[in-house]
Amino acid sequence: MKKIFCVLLILSFLAPALCPWKVYAEPEISAPGAVLMEMSTGEILYEKNADEQRSPASITKIMTLILIFDALEEGAIHLEDPVTTSAYAKSMGGSQVFLEEGEQQTVETLIKCIVIASGNDASVAMAEYIAGSEGDFVERMNERAAGLQMAGTRFEDCCGLTDSAGHYTTARDVAIMSRELIRRYPKILQYSSIWMEDITHVTRQGSKPFTLSNTNKLIRGYEGCLGLKTGSTDAAKYCVSAVAERNGMTLIAVVMGAPDHKVRFQDASAMLDYGFGSCQLYVDENQEPLEPAPVDGSTVKTVPLEYEEEFRFLEREGRDLSAVKKTIEVKDSVKAPVRKGENAGRAVYTLEGEELGSVAIVYGADAEKAGYGDCLKRAWDIFLAPGGEHRQREG
Repeated sequence: MKKIFCVLLILSFLAPALCPWKVYAEPEISAPGAVLMEMSTGEILYEKNADEQRSPASITKIMTLILIFDALEEGAIHLEDPVTTSAYAKSMGGSQVFLEEGEQQTVETLIKCIVIASGNDASVAMAEYIAGSEGDFVERMNERAAGLQMAGTRFEDCCGLTDSAGHYTTARDVAIMSRELIRRYPKILQYSSIWMEDITHVTRQGSKPFTLSNTNKLIRGYEGCLGLKTGSTDAAKYCVSAVAERNGMTLIAVVMGAPDHKVRFQDASAMLDYGFGSCQLYVDENQEPLEPAPVDGSTVKTVPLEYEEEFRFLEREGRDLSAVKKTIEVKDSVKAPVRKGENAGRAVYTLEGEELGSVAIVYGADAEKAGYGDCLKRAWDIFLAPGGEHRQREG
């Protein structure tokens, strides 16, 4: 009996080393809705009622920010543009930065007001600046959501202030739009990680400073947290989409419907701990160049090869990722014509004999088919031109 006890005791100490992935049990989440996503792969690591529709409160503003950054990328607006606050924007209740009618702030300042202080007035001011009216802007929000396949989402305003039952989303959809925002526009994390910053109100009454304070307490309370957005109303309870980065891996923890602000941050922290503790991210940035591919019947002899994208794999079983092997599978040669971006093969990644995935290898340039004139010129260059191959053979 003592021997059995000793064996069990030893195994309990060795278990973390032998089976590290089993040490991390799924987190216990109090909130009714939650999702944990790894950003680069989009893989869901944990979910609880992920597709249950709920009022999102101010995490609605994640989609508002996506449209703002879309407009910046398109050149339709610029960070230094002045935006004038309308009477309607000023009238917003809830969380606000107290913009006055006629007051002007730059696009960049209003972005900070939205993401740091969750300003409803700033959100409406930007919606009107981009689309002419909040209603037209909301139409664009719903179109963008549909494009991201956020099937459980419908917006009725740009800030989440409404308690309408027609304004809803899901924890999964919040993770999807959070991923879209930080993947396409990583600069948002520079803004969302600001703890406090002063802006200046300039109105007819004069100038006065106003301090923006971050509503996401995880910025200071959780190692690696960079944002992203909180929200709370009577209908939504307490919500958060928290983004944290450690060791090159970025996680998104979404909590919806928590009973108070402490629970939403506790739940988000628990999910992030679980993700960082149980997962490793393998990234092959494909630094080494690929050998050019020979081309038959073309005006060029070879065409360059490129990886279509970098390979990423999320390991959840504690295996040694240094043992990952990569095999290149491409055709020996290709017949012209060849078009840039066409598939040439793939890079295959394996671990312990198991295929983890692959990345397409594509042609990096066009290779036109040689015409009759090209063939004559090539023959001339090889056999007839002074100093050419034919004359060298005779010499």
